[in-house]
Amino acid sequence: MEKKAGEVKILDLRKLTDVADYFVICSGEVDVQIKSIADNISEGLKNNGVKLWHLEGYSALTWVLLDYVTVVVHIFKEETRRYYSLEKLWGDAPVEEMED
Repeated sequence: MEKKAGEVKILDLRKLTDVADYFVICSGEVDVQIKSIADNISEGLKNNGVKLWHLEGYSALTWVLLDYVTVVVHIFKEETRRYYSLEKLWGDAPVEEMED
């Protein structure tokens, strides 16, 4: 399974909340892909000296949250992403959509 995440969006929350500066939201199709995406992100950032502050959802793999304090990465299974719809919840945030 590829590590490539789908539908990657970056929400700029700096003017809306103190929770984080940015949310990175992406999707995976199956558990193994979500795990691979999470592992790849956390390993890559760790290798660059960025420390993970908090991790949630790694055992269930429907919504994995990687909290780096100012940036929070949300890796969703596609149906879970549609259900929680963080993009709509934070609809006032400027959004950058990442291309392949």
